[in-house]
Amino acid sequence: MRSTWTILWLGWLLAPLSAADDLGQSGFVDSNGVKIHYVTAGQGPLLVMVHGFPDYHYTWRDQMPALAKHFQVVAIDQRGYNKSDKPEGVENYKADKLVGDLVAVLDHFKQKRMILVGHDWGGFVAWNFVMTHPDKVDRLIILNLPHPNGLMRELANNPDQQKNSAYARAFQKSEAASIIKPEVLVLWVKEPEARKEYLAALKRSSMEGMLNYYKANYPEPPYKAPPKLPLVKCPVLMIHGLDDKALLPGALNDTWNWIEKDLTLVTVPGAGHFVHRDKPEFVTRKMVGWLTEKGN
Repeated sequence: MRSTWTILWLGWLLAPLSAADDLGQSGFVDSNGVKIHYVTAGQGPLLVMVHGFPDYHYTWRDQMPALAKHFQVVAIDQRGYNKSDKPEGVENYKADKLVGDLVAVLDHFKQKRMILVGHDWGGFVAWNFVMTHPDKVDRLIILNLPHPNGLMRELANNPDQQKNSAYARAFQKSEAASIIKPEVLVLWVKEPEARKEYLAALKRSSMEGMLNYYKANYPEPPYKAPPKLPLVKCPVLMIHGLDDKALLPGALNDTWNWIEKDLTLVTVPGAGHFVHRDKPEFVTRKMVGWLTEKGN
């Protein structure tokens, strides 16, 4: 019996790590009592990557190794997701709480400023962070999440955007978390092995917590003109897959009016909402080039 247990224990100990564990060193940040899980790799200026829905830090698996050659890259699991804490209540997923998680990351790594990268809801958090903490961000990269002004304008005036946002209305319903299953949410992941990783991560996640992002922050009809927001004070790179059905490219118009510094806009034909997964090499090259080119 002892030898059997020894063999089983050794097998567990020597079992290969999952692909998601290969990205870097794991750790946790304390954000006012909420643990935020992260994976970090590389050395240099701090670069924080924030995923969207339904996703987790593994979404950056193609970008992290390239960026880690120049920066200390920190990819987080947002609250409600994977190994991060999953507080109950819609109020715990409002923008100020999500922004506070990034403040906690900055403090944890004892840095005063960072480069910030966000996709989808991660982009929403990133826009809000740079507008409320302009002194803490050097550069901003946004993937497939228009500036809040652009999205609100399209929701108020564009019937196609209103129709294509119907999924968000469904996510805001009280019974949504009991209906939507992880097995459905992973269907967008193309690689079979990666899909297994996602399924395990989403089963560790809180469906209620993930949908609370929509309940707490997604605009509801009747749509109004966007409020006056502070200008973004750092340079911005936006990469937008033009085949995105959830966030139509019309919302990109006039973004330059809401940014004080330079804006680089890269539109990607043939890529959808998950532009960094649909065209990983292209997106990685654009990100690294923009961040490291001379003069920046």
